[in-house]
Amino acid sequence: MATTDIPITGDSIRLGQLLKFASLVEDGADARAVIESGEVEVNGEVETRRGRQLRDGDTVTYAGETVRVAIDA
Repeated sequence: MATTDIPITGDSIRLGQLLKFASLVEDGADARAVIESGEVEVNGEVETRRGRQLRDGDTVTYAGETVRVAIDA
């Protein structure tokens, strides 16, 4: 499974925002639902906090897709 880099500005991004930004979910309500139901992994571990701060190099897996946070320099 290939990992897609998602470039962000700034030092971090919240998990819910990243799911929307990477087009893994349609909107914030979808992000909240899949995170709270334990369907999202951060760095290989289930994460249920929508506000989890992600930083450069963190990986997020949902629905068989993995994306990696990349600071846009």
